[in-house]
Amino acid sequence: MKHVVDMAWTDKLAFEGDMDGHKVIVDATEEAGGSDLGPRPKKLMLTALAGCTGVDVIMILKKMKVEVEAFNVIVEADVTEEHPKRYYKMKVIYQFKGKDLPLEKLEKAVKLSEEKYCGVTAAYQKAMDVESEIRIVE
Repeated sequence: MKHVVDMAWTDKLAFEGDMDGHKVIVDATEEAGGSDLGPRPKKLMLTALAGCTGVDVIMILKKMKVEVEAFNVIVEADVTEEHPKRYYKMKVIYQFKGKDLPLEKLEKAVKLSEEKYCGVTAAYQKAMDVESEIRIVE
């Protein structure tokens, strides 16, 4: 299997592509010479991680018959000072809201995503430190 993304340069520093029938635009800030028409490409790495593991966790919790009221995946990343500026550490915060949520099942769902199912996590773990935290909020 192969995934392909074709991004076409549109103007200044903006690129537009099609991903599974969805239009995606990336751009740089105006200060950097772009038009700020879309997110920065590097930050999409955080989005990819949050989306991948988030989908896994919700699917696993549904199979466990655990109902959450709300769920957020927050990804924080540390960037090197020198070029090429890259992420060297990420922290994934799994934030759950619900009544009487079983912590052991939340932990199991997160662990399964991180260690077995999420391909983005697997790739990033080879390149940097990736840690996680589970939070239950009211």
